[in-house]
Amino acid sequence: MIEREVVIVDAVRSPVGRRNGELSTGHAISVLGDVQKALFDRTGVDPAEVGQVVGGCVDQVGMQTMNVARNAWLAAGLPLHVAATTVDAQCGSSQQATNLAFALVKSGVVDTAVACGVELMSQVPMGATTSNRDYGRPVNKRYWESYEFTSQFEGAERIAEKWDISRDDTDAFGVRSQRLAAKAWDEDAFATQIVPIDVPVLGDDGKDTGETLTVTRDGGLRETTRESLAGLKPVARENGVHTAGTSSQVSDGAGAVLMMTREKADALGLTPLAKIVDVCLVGTDPVLMLTGPIDATKKLLADNDLAIDDIDVFEINEAFASVVLAWQKELGPDSTKVNPNGGAIALGHPLGGTGAILTTKAVHELHRSDGEYAIVSMCCGGGLGTGTLLQKI
Repeated sequence: MIEREVVIVDAVRSPVGRRNGELSTGHAISVLGDVQKALFDRTGVDPAEVGQVVGGCVDQVGMQTMNVARNAWLAAGLPLHVAATTVDAQCGSSQQATNLAFALVKSGVVDTAVACGVELMSQVPMGATTSNRDYGRPVNKRYWESYEFTSQFEGAERIAEKWDISRDDTDAFGVRSQRLAAKAWDEDAFATQIVPIDVPVLGDDGKDTGETLTVTRDGGLRETTRESLAGLKPVARENGVHTAGTSSQVSDGAGAVLMMTREKADALGLTPLAKIVDVCLVGTDPVLMLTGPIDATKKLLADNDLAIDDIDVFEINEAFASVVLAWQKELGPDSTKVNPNGGAIALGHPLGGTGAILTTKAVHELHRSDGEYAIVSMCCGGGLGTGTLLQKI
């Protein structure tokens, strides 16, 4: 049997908007549809070549329900015969969508696929799927008999305790994220990946004025110092180590990845950006909840006979500072390779969109920095860890 090599032809993302900020007047299917369509505008690939679309979204309520990946595709005027699926792996939804799309291509089900994800948290707040208790709670006493049901905030604090991570450590990491993100924008590091997004301008009455605003820049960056962070109150516990300045920002955004077999890319005369070497989804302690990147990274390295020093770029989602700091203590990477252009603390974390956004960042950073391998990994609610190993072409 001939080995099918899966390559990424292009990867794009929207700017990430602040809560109630840059993208907040948009609609989820419009923002996602714009990044989906950009893949074909940029590459010249006929979207009819796509076998399936796999999208990620966490809070599938209101504008994000009814298969948001499919609705976005149709609203963008893309071919109706192309099917789409929307998946939920909590914060790792669009990275798992990427991994599932990879599996579809690798296994021969399709030759070309789009992976994507979106979350407009300004309009569909985190937890919207569980806020209506009329339909029950996500867990019951049978779950509680086996596991304590904790929040992600509590999990982050317990990780800090287990790995001896202090408030000073998390504050320093928060400053680092903001500093690197600002430097990346100063150096135009995201120029090859950003898709401008047009959103409606609303009047004082909240109604659409008929005018649009083009968003081109991430909105979460802010002037940050150790002194300013030291004055913030903890978000989870009175004596906790995480504040709003060391936790991921509530955000709006989307990303999309176009992948196909190497043979298909050659036939279409395309030059791929990277190949997907391997993927994984691991289960971890649902009480600590956010340690998944540790096990996912170890698995990718072991399964591919690689060492931590063989990896040139890491995109480890900054859900909370302790997640990345604990991962660093366990794996011992060169810290300059970790989130080199800042992460979710500075740029934001639009839940179901973040996995595709991180994959996009990693692929383009490999080319910008002339690296060879990248690992993308995210912690996810319920105790999951996503993993994708990329190699530059």
